[in-house]
Amino acid sequence: MTKQDQQYSRVARRQQAAHKQKHSQQPKKKWSFKKIAVTVALSLVALIFVGFIGGSLLFFAYAKSAPALTTSKLTSDSSTTIYDAKGHKILTLGTEKRQAIKEQKVPQQLKDAIVSIEDKRFYKHHGVDPYRIMSAAVNDVTGSSSLQGGSTLDQQLIKLAYFSTKKSDQTLKRKAQEAWLAIKMDKQYSKDQILTFYINKVFMGNGIYGMQTAAEYYYGKHLSELSLAQTALIAGIPNAPSSYNPYSNVQLATQRRNEVLNAMVANKKISAAQAAQAKAVSVTDGLVSQDAHTNSSQTKQAKWSDAYLKQVIKDLYDKGYDPYASSLKVYTNLNMDIQKRLYDMANTNEYVYYPDNKVQIAATIINPNNGKVLAMLGGRKNGDVTYGLNRAVQTSRTNGSTAKPLMDFGPAIEYLSWATYHQLEDTEYNYPGTSIALHDFDKAYKGTMTMQDALMQSRNIPAIRALATVGLTRARNFVNKLGFNYKSVEYSNGIGMPSSTLQNAAAYAAFDNGGTYYEPSYINKVTIADGESKTYESSGKQVMQASTAYMITYMLQQVITNPSGTGYRANIPGFYQAGKTGTNAYPDDIETNFPDNATMDSWFNAYTKHYSVSIWMGYDHPYRDANYLDTTTARIPIAFYKSLIANISQGKSNTNWKRPSNVYTKTLDGQKYLYLAGTSDPYTSQKKHSNSSTHSSNSVASSQDTSSISSLTTTSSVLSSSSSSSSSQSTAESSSSSAASANTNSSQSQTPSQPSNPTSSAATTTTTTNPNQ
Repeated sequence: MTKQDQQYSRVARRQQAAHKQKHSQQPKKKWSFKKIAVTVALSLVALIFVGFIGGSLLFFAYAKSAPALTTSKLTSDSSTTIYDAKGHKILTLGTEKRQAIKEQKVPQQLKDAIVSIEDKRFYKHHGVDPYRIMSAAVNDVTGSSSLQGGSTLDQQLIKLAYFSTKKSDQTLKRKAQEAWLAIKMDKQYSKDQILTFYINKVFMGNGIYGMQTAAEYYYGKHLSELSLAQTALIAGIPNAPSSYNPYSNVQLATQRRNEVLNAMVANKKISAAQAAQAKAVSVTDGLVSQDAHTNSSQTKQAKWSDAYLKQVIKDLYDKGYDPYASSLKVYTNLNMDIQKRLYDMANTNEYVYYPDNKVQIAATIINPNNGKVLAMLGGRKNGDVTYGLNRAVQTSRTNGSTAKPLMDFGPAIEYLSWATYHQLEDTEYNYPGTSIALHDFDKAYKGTMTMQDALMQSRNIPAIRALATVGLTRARNFVNKLGFNYKSVEYSNGIGMPSSTLQNAAAYAAFDNGGTYYEPSYINKVTIADGESKTYESSGKQVMQASTAYMITYMLQQVITNPSGTGYRANIPGFYQAGKTGTNAYPDDIETNFPDNATMDSWFNAYTKHYSVSIWMGYDHPYRDANYLDTTTARIPIAFYKSLIANISQGKSNTNWKRPSNVYTKTLDGQKYLYLAGTSDPYTSQKKHSNSSTHSSNSVASSQDTSSISSLTTTSSVLSSSSSSSSSQSTAESSSSSAASANTNSSQSQTPSQPSNPTSSAATTTTTTNPNQ
C-alpha cells in the first residue's frame, strides 16, 4: 500500500467513527400511548382467544363424558339408600315421605316465589345465565352479598339429579358437565316442566322431599291451599333446610320467609302491602304439631339397626355428604345377622334375664383386623324412638377394671419391659400424693403377687402401683394412641376411665391384632348419582409392640380360662378368647341408701381372632329410685357375651394367638409366665424353674391351636354351663379368688375427687351419675 493509500484509509476510518458517534448520541424513538394501548389490547385479545379456545376444548372434553340426560333421573327421588355389608338394602331415607305434584297443579304463587328468590331470569335464560355468573364473580371480588348465586334453577336441578352436593366434588369437570346438562335440559323440556321437576325433587328438611310433601308435613295442606306467608316459607326452605326449620329455628325461618317476600316485591309479583301483611303473620301460624309426626312411617325402619344407622348418617356428614339432599348409595360394614342377634338378646329374656325394662345395655362389635364396626347396640326397650340415644357411643360411663390393661399393665410392659411374673404388692396403700386409702371390694390384702395374677383376679392396689411406676404421662400417651382423647389422667383412672363401648372395643382390638389401632369405620363405600364411587378403609397404625399385645392377651386369656379369673363364667372349653370384667361402684361420699354391693356400671370387654366386643350395662339415672345393679345383675354382661360369641362364632376358625419371637415362657410354681427376650426378672433369681423357651406358637386354653367352631355349644347349653359355673362357685364368692366376687372389684369409692368434664380429663366418672339427675 502506498503512503497516499494509507493516508486515505486513515481519513475514511475517522469519518466512519464520527458518523457512528453522531448517530449513537441521537435519542431513541419513543412509543406513543396509542401504540402501547394497541399492543396491550392485541396481546389481551390473543390471550383471551387462546384461553377461549383452550377453555372451550376443555369444556367440550368434560361435556362429552357427562351422564345421559333422562326423564327418569329428573323425576326419580333423590333419596339415599343404605346397604349392609352383603349389599342388602337396610333403609331408604325419605321415600315414604314423598308426594309428587303434577305440572298443571302447581300454584302460580309458588312459581313466582321460587323464581323470585332463586332465579329471577329463569324464563329468559337457556339453562345457564351469563349475567348471573358475572354478577356472582363481581360479588366474590367486591365482597357484596346476593340472595342468588351463580347457579340457575336448571343447574340446581341437575346437581340434585346427577351429582353430589359434597363441596370437594364441586370440581371444574363437574361444573362443566352441570352446565352442559342444564343447557340440554332447557332445550328438551319446557320451563314449567323443569320447575315441576325441581319442586318434586328438592329436600325440605325433617327427612322429607318435595314441596307438596312439605306443605302436608308442615301445614297439613295441599300447596294450592297455602297462604302467601306459608308459600314464601316453603319456597325458601331448600336453600338451607335445617337452618330454616320452622319448628326448631323460628327466627331464621322468619328471616328467610321475609327474604322471599321481598324478592317477590322486587320481581313485581306482589305488592309491598301484600308482603307487609304476610310478614305480620307468625311463621309458626298453622304449623302441624310435631307430636303428629312421632308415629310417622319413618319409625317403621328396622329398630334393631337404629343405633348403627344413626352413626352412619353422622359419618356421612363428617365426610362432607348430605344424605338428605343427595342421591347416594351407602354401603356399610354392618353385619345384619349379628345386629339382629344383638337386638333380640337385648329386648327379650330368651337369652339373658333382665331385672326390669329400665336397665340398659349397650354393645359394640368390631373386626379387629380392619376396624370395621360390624354391629352396635344403643340400648333396649326404646319403643318407637328413631335415632335415639346411642349408649354405645354417646354416653361416657366409667369402665371399671377393664381399664387395667389399658392404663396400668399395657404401659408397664410397653415402656418398662415387665414380665407377666413381675412382682407387685397388694398391701396397704394410698393414692400417690394423697392420704386417700385404696382398697378392693373385700377390704383384704393378698401380699406379694405376680402381675399376671393381679390382672386375673382384678386387684386394685397392684394395678395402681403399676400405674405409679409407669407414670401418668406415659399411661395417658398409651391410651390416647388407642383412640381415647384425654387431656389429663389421674391415678384413679387406673381402675376406671370414662369411655364408650365403641372406644373400648376399638382399643382392645389392638391387643387382639398384635398392636395395630384402627379407627372404627361404619362406611365401606359411597356411590353418588352419576355412578362415581369412593371407598373408605381405616388405615391402621402400630401403637404398641407386638410383644406387648401378645403378653396382655395371654394374661387376659387367664382371666377367662382360670377358675380364679374374674371372667371365668365366659369360659368355653377349647375356645380361644381373652377378656376383662369391670364394675363401677357408688362413691362413699354420696348418700344413696343402696346396698354395699350396689354397682352403677358393669362391663365386659373380650375378643377372639374375629371379633372385639365391648358390653356395658347400667341405668341412665343410677341415683334415682332403685336404679342399681346387685351382684347377680352385674354378671349379665358376661352371660350376654358368652351367648353372643357362641352364636356368631359358628363356622369361624378357632385359632390361638401366635407368640412373637422375642417373647419366651418360663414355668414357675406350676404356672407359665411370659418374658421379653433380653430381660430377666430379679424376683426369679432364687427360683428353681424350667425354662420352656420356644419360638413356636404357645397354646393356652388347649393343646390344639386350630379347630373349627362349627360344633360350638348352642345358646341354651352355653347358658346352662354359665349357670352351673355360677352355682359351683357360689360358696366361694366372698373370696377374692372367686370368679364372681372379683368381678365387682374395680373402681371403688375411695378414689380422689375427679374433674367433671370428660372431654378434658379421663378422671371424670360419667355424665349420668349426678345425684341431682
